[in-house]
Amino acid sequence: MKIDLTGKTALVTGSSQGIGLAIAKELTKAGATVVLSGRSQDSLDSAAADISATADVRKPRTVAGDLGTKQGVAALASEVGGVDILVNNLGIYESKDALDITDEDWQEYLDVNLLSAVRLTRALLPRMMRQKWGRVLYLASDAAISVPHDMLHYGVSKTALVAAARGYAKVAAGSGVTVNSVIAGPTKTDGAVRFIREKFGSELPWEDVEDKFMSTERSASLIKRLIDPLEIANMVVYLSSTQASATTGGALRVDGGYVDSIFP
Repeated sequence: MKIDLTGKTALVTGSSQGIGLAIAKELTKAGATVVLSGRSQDSLDSAAADISATADVRKPRTVAGDLGTKQGVAALASEVGGVDILVNNLGIYESKDALDITDEDWQEYLDVNLLSAVRLTRALLPRMMRQKWGRVLYLASDAAISVPHDMLHYGVSKTALVAAARGYAKVAAGSGVTVNSVIAGPTKTDGAVRFIREKFGSELPWEDVEDKFMSTERSASLIKRLIDPLEIANMVVYLSSTQASATTGGALRVDGGYVDSIFP
């Protein structure tokens, strides 16, 4: 399948590393002009240089800011003006006992994981609908379906994100704009590696730590390994394409079969 996004502009939030960076790279390779978004300008500059070297293109645009605030989202939306593809990838997570999650924790997770995406969609979707083409994507998680007790605030924020995607797909009905969420499973990012090391220690070789994590924490996985960020990015690129024009309002899983259900 030949996916050509030439002439399309894509904004990817949380794209200085991990899944977001992988998505930005693959969208660039498919021909899209990508705008990177994150908190650290230094990290964004490094990511832009990485993408430029990998895809042999000009460095992507970068916009630094805190999307956990109304002001940060408004500044980003104003800076980019309009885009054809919006990938709401930004997200934070941690392991914390459910009864120890404070009101402030809850608010932070809703602001960053949910409201950043809602606010950007509200700002950028109308233009897509007027131009009769657009793609809005939300990076969710298996935790949205199998909510973990030790990451309750994270799971709830991702469940809400899936619901928001379905709702905005209805808003965009008949406009040529599609809105979908991607259910990402346990993925091998730098953050995930640190998270897993904190649980199982730094003494064992990584292969043994990964096997232990998958067998004890993610035993339902059918691939029995962490997912490569590229595997998530491939789904996002497809959903961003003209070939995916009949796929909207969906929650598409790239979870390695972790969620034990034939439906999302």
